[in-house]
Amino acid sequence: MATLLLLSIIYIAFISLGIPDAILGVAWPEMRLDLGVPLDASGWIFITMTFSTIMSSLASGYLIKKLGTARITLISVGLTSVALIGISMVPSFYWIVLFAIPLGFGAGSIDTALNNYVALHYKTHHMNWLHAFWGIGATMGPIVMSAFFALNYSWRKGYMTLGIVQLVIFSIILISLPLWKKQEKVSKANTDFHNEYLTYKEVIKTNGVKLSMVIFLVYCAIEFSIGNWGASYLVSSRNLLIATAGTLIGTYYAGITIGRIVSGFISFKFNNNQLVLVGIIIFIASSGLLLFNFHISVLYVLFFFQGIGLAPVFPSLIHETPKRFGADRSQHVIGLQLAGAYVGASIFPALFGVLARYSSLKIYPYYILMIGIIMFVITNSLIQKTKKR
Repeated sequence: MATLLLLSIIYIAFISLGIPDAILGVAWPEMRLDLGVPLDASGWIFITMTFSTIMSSLASGYLIKKLGTARITLISVGLTSVALIGISMVPSFYWIVLFAIPLGFGAGSIDTALNNYVALHYKTHHMNWLHAFWGIGATMGPIVMSAFFALNYSWRKGYMTLGIVQLVIFSIILISLPLWKKQEKVSKANTDFHNEYLTYKEVIKTNGVKLSMVIFLVYCAIEFSIGNWGASYLVSSRNLLIATAGTLIGTYYAGITIGRIVSGFISFKFNNNQLVLVGIIIFIASSGLLLFNFHISVLYVLFFFQGIGLAPVFPSLIHETPKRFGADRSQHVIGLQLAGAYVGASIFPALFGVLARYSSLKIYPYYILMIGIIMFVITNSLIQKTKKR
């Protein structure tokens, strides 16, 4: 069992994973004017970063085996810090696209490495709290950037500051390397599995792996569709002010973060599968109520409970992976799951944009509810299919 000190360092490292995730959306209105590019040019940044992240996730099984979790974490945070600081000094837009490559590669490797490490060595509540720390990082980025804008500073100051924060986290991980090395020796002594000869082709044939990848794809399709389109729906179809709609989306993310903290405590009484299914039911119920024209005060409750419902799904499914598919192949399976997650996060929000363009943003609550129901059906099928294992 890894030490609590090492767990604290892992939590800090996961903050670094969340920091870059939400800052581009906040900074882009100013960035594009400064760099003289159109509004939709950000798509090239997202595509480059997503592709790099997927490639990194798929390569993570091999990289973890060769370098170990500690070095992967150190390198990933280092890449992210270099990318953020580099973006703060770019002379033109195309340099941002170039820096999106190390930003994506850093995110994919550390995501797989730390998720797999915690899934193997810690309890369910630790995994939920780990992802709550991602929420802290994801919240920190927009707050820092917004603070600089409020002080009439450039977006470059925000990126530079967040890059320096990443460097501080990099230094903490660097200092802690002896602790990682000691723990990895203990882990190898206490485990009897070997993954030197496993390939993704072999792993993907494991019973339920493909279905598991689809679940992660669907989950991120929901999470990112709400984040990208929820405010637009509220402004267009519910006639809310932009500031009010933004606050509602903030309430949704607060629900995810708080829900993961609470799920950590609840996990002492319930197992991973129970947490996931109950969470999806809460999400479906709150999403279904969005079909009705409630007062804005009720909308805050519904968006909050959408976040509460989604909160345990991702971390609990990750934590169940070694038990469901075997510890010998968990790092490969988690890499595949996260690759599926990034595909869902990139494709489905764009797909909804096309659907809304040719119909109306009023389809938003039906779209979200439908995907939620699909997620419940697929998740229940996976649980039944892998029950014997």
